[in-house]
Amino acid sequence: MKKTKTKCYLYTRVSTSMQVDGYSLDAQRDKLRKYAEYEDMVVAGEYSDEGFSGKNIQGRHEFQRMLQDIQDCKDGVEYVLVFKLSRFGRNAADVLNSLQLMQDFGVNLICVEDGIDSSKDSGKLMISVLSAVAEIERENIRTQTMAGREQKAREGKWNGGFAPYGYRLEKGELLIAEDEVDVIRTIFDRYIHTNDGVSGVAKYLNRQGFVKKLRQNGTIPGFSASFVKSIIDNPVYMGKIAYGRRRTEKKIGTRNEMHVVEQSEFPVYEGKHEAIISEEDWNLAQEKRKINAYRRGKVNDPTHAHILSGILKCPCCGKSLYGNIAKAHSKDKKTRYYYYCKNTVTPTGHECTFRLNIEQMEMNRMVASIISAMVSDPRFADAIKAKIGSAVDTNDLEKQLEALQAQLRQTLGTKARLERQMDGLDVNDPYYDRKISDLQRRYDEQYGAIDEIEVQIDDVQSQIRSIRQEKISGDNIYRLLLAFDQVYEAASEVERKEFMRAFIERIELFPEKQPDGNWIRKIIFNFPVPVNGTEVKELPLENETIVETVVLLSQQKPDDTIEIDLDLDELDATSAELKATYQEIKDYVLKEFGLKVSSLYISQVKRKCGIEVGENYNLSKSENARVPQCPKEKEDAIKAALKYYAMI
Repeated sequence: MKKTKTKCYLYTRVSTSMQVDGYSLDAQRDKLRKYAEYEDMVVAGEYSDEGFSGKNIQGRHEFQRMLQDIQDCKDGVEYVLVFKLSRFGRNAADVLNSLQLMQDFGVNLICVEDGIDSSKDSGKLMISVLSAVAEIERENIRTQTMAGREQKAREGKWNGGFAPYGYRLEKGELLIAEDEVDVIRTIFDRYIHTNDGVSGVAKYLNRQGFVKKLRQNGTIPGFSASFVKSIIDNPVYMGKIAYGRRRTEKKIGTRNEMHVVEQSEFPVYEGKHEAIISEEDWNLAQEKRKINAYRRGKVNDPTHAHILSGILKCPCCGKSLYGNIAKAHSKDKKTRYYYYCKNTVTPTGHECTFRLNIEQMEMNRMVASIISAMVSDPRFADAIKAKIGSAVDTNDLEKQLEALQAQLRQTLGTKARLERQMDGLDVNDPYYDRKISDLQRRYDEQYGAIDEIEVQIDDVQSQIRSIRQEKISGDNIYRLLLAFDQVYEAASEVERKEFMRAFIERIELFPEKQPDGNWIRKIIFNFPVPVNGTEVKELPLENETIVETVVLLSQQKPDDTIEIDLDLDELDATSAELKATYQEIKDYVLKEFGLKVSSLYISQVKRKCGIEVGENYNLSKSENARVPQCPKEKEDAIKAALKYYAMI
């Protein structure tokens, strides 16, 4: 009988913190395939994480997919082959936990270059030792990188990132931006020599007609209190370079989770750039900041929660409404709670004229009544039961992730090419110094690009995880909806707020209360909701019958009972009236006009048509980066799609 060949998986990885040439993916794959062939193994699958650090396994999509395939016993493999243990991971705990999981399913690890086989007696001991060494090496790489940045600060050089407002970057040096510097001087002058706080200074700038130049690190058109605060607190304006104002620190109680922490003390070095204000003025501003830096204690009822805070959206500026408190009146001794737009009180950079305060009890009761009316329909309950446990689709995000990983590979290739060019320069070349300086500058820029792409990759991966987690959360919400009336009535205000945040994305309001007593124009849910046989995420409330029912419910006394005959057909939520996704718009344009359009072009056309579009976090870090503009032919096609979906 012919002996069955042993099956194995190959796993390869490269990160941005290593020399790509020595450990390239192709070199690793070639080495592993030759080893498998020599050992008479069959390669059942190959997994490759390109441009990911080995500090943990959370960001490594392919590694996690491999572990999942092992748990599913997909190919019946007995080994995972890696080039070196450091390719498997640099975090000792992750390495050992992942290995233990593999061995639980009868799969062992072979590190070809290190000569380690975990199925052997000495193998796991060697893995424990080497993984600890790899973790120390990773920390050393991080320390060396941060030391390089601190050295730049010591030398008075700008050590990375966008130029602060009031300056521009030219060949890595900070130069005063003449079209922004007046704003900086005005901020310090008003703050030091008047009674204005940061909010007062922001209001002054907006009212006096100062124009804020929009940049990639500042996209809000007006001046906000937080913007003024960031200017006043930055020592760069007195000609200094700070290092370590914020540090990435490990979260207490976790293994690998990190977060950014503001530091109260940090070194400040003499900068090579020109100061905008004097050191004396900067110190005067800091003294006033310390005097004004206090927080008022919370004096309202600790059991009260602003249930719809952050969910209700201002009909004027589109920002969130928040909870406000009116102190107890001398007549009835009652404390009243309202929802209001923060932009009308505190300068945030967004203009707003919505001055009304909406009574919380009225609004809370109205929203709860709408949900109660929805879930009371038998068809709703049947549709919800069918949704629980269904699958989710993340194909679009997976494609976006692949594109970013390809972009990262290209950037890594550029970095490697620049390394080779620097190594190949002739020191006797009369232009050697200029050439090496130019190559070094471009080489340093690649680190910024790599960092940016990695951030985008982490964001997309977080979205994928969020969608999968949202599916679990959605099922929980759907189960709660089946018993909404009983659950909501028994819940505390804090629990009601948690439910509303989990179920509703936002609630859009009319600019003023309608004659029939209705405030709500539309509710947008976090999860698709079955309405009249169609899954929708938006529930319009301009229909008179719906409004009458809601108003009647919201005005009833707690002990009253009202019988409701609600026909959800009257919502008339047809598919053409729902907002189309970017993919639906792309498909429509391709089908009707034979044109391929990008998400960037769709966003540009939406903005031209006055449709609210989220911020673009994928902008280039280069301040002079050219953004492609949508051609006229494609713009007309996209507008036709928007009209088809009744979005314009």
